[in-house]
Amino acid sequence: MSRHLWRAPLAAAAVALALAACGEERKGGERKPGAPEPAPGFDGQTIKLGVLTPLSGPVAVIGLPITAGNEVYFAAVNARGGIAGKYRVELVEEDTRYVPDVAVQKYNKLKDDVVAFAQILGTPPTLAVLQQLRRDRIIASPASGDAAWVREPNLLPLGAPYQVHAVNGLDYYVRHVGGKDKIICSIVQDDAYGDAGDAGVDLAAARLGFEVATRQRFRLGDNDMTGQVQRLRRSDCDAVFIAAGPADAGTIWATAARLGFKPRWIAQAPVWIDELASSPLSAYLAETTWIVFEGTEWGDRSVPGMRRLLADIKAHRPDQKPNYYFSFGYNQARAMTALLEQAVRLGDLSRAGLLRASTELGSVSFGGLLGDYRYGPAATRQPPRQSTIFAVDPSKPVGLARLEYQYESPIAAEVEFGEERD
Repeated sequence: MSRHLWRAPLAAAAVALALAACGEERKGGERKPGAPEPAPGFDGQTIKLGVLTPLSGPVAVIGLPITAGNEVYFAAVNARGGIAGKYRVELVEEDTRYVPDVAVQKYNKLKDDVVAFAQILGTPPTLAVLQQLRRDRIIASPASGDAAWVREPNLLPLGAPYQVHAVNGLDYYVRHVGGKDKIICSIVQDDAYGDAGDAGVDLAAARLGFEVATRQRFRLGDNDMTGQVQRLRRSDCDAVFIAAGPADAGTIWATAARLGFKPRWIAQAPVWIDELASSPLSAYLAETTWIVFEGTEWGDRSVPGMRRLLADIKAHRPDQKPNYYFSFGYNQARAMTALLEQAVRLGDLSRAGLLRASTELGSVSFGGLLGDYRYGPAATRQPPRQSTIFAVDPSKPVGLARLEYQYESPIAAEVEFGEERD
């Protein structure tokens, strides 16, 4: 499915050489950026951006609202005249169904007609297209928190990586709520997404001095988690770190509730959907579960980014309901807008121009909805290191209450990010 909406970001040295004479004009003997020339995905007036998300299938519960967040932010940009007040944005959306091979097909369908990809949802789909992004010199924003993206020139990540959230959640449990000397375990999805969470668990264990009593894994879409949950229960786990999608998390939690197993669940952000707070599991989750992510409660007008988000919803999609993932898609569009604005300042919306712009982008603020991200050359990028710990509270708009805002453990502050992933 393809939807066109609203006609309406390195190898830095090599890019700079290729761009030395592009998008600039001479005036008084000095070279100054001029208007960007047409380029793939840019006809001189409209900037086309690709969006690769699961719009059908089990992960559509994330894909649809996160895509809507993209749409609303760019609708607000267009209402202000577009990028740099001049160039309107058109989103071209394709349904990946969260299947890596499908993501590759849809990437190839769009790549020649877009400036960049405003979103690719998921760690496995992002990995599936990464080599092509490098080959084609295209930038994409991943809706995925793998730490490997920090050092990847062809990706524009945002937010603290999954590994940082795992470290912060476990550190908060051990240092602040009596978790010292408790039995800690994990259950994660058996793929790169789960690996990212488990890497954070490993770091927390090494620094906090605990051993992971048992590690359980499952395949996406497993219908029966009884064996994994029974093994966690037999290990007497006091706390369990969980990295899953919402459907699988629901299966795990329903099984645990049925077996009377009530550890402290410390959950990687993508486990949550709002419907869990109104499900038969709501009381169990309120008693047992934390969600580790960023930002604040939906509707918290003390945070500037939330005030702006609510105003944009009122203006451009007044029927939008509170949604956990909508705000992340909204923030992805904010990061991409900052990149495009920088490319326009440099006078070049070509693929090479966006790569260059990404190395000169600097810090981008998300108004408290995410931590500020210091961009620049991939080798020196610094993502935020804070996490907000949310407790499940069915009385709240998305079922989450802020327990600890922007918590940064000493461990997270010391995390170093390695080379880009092959």
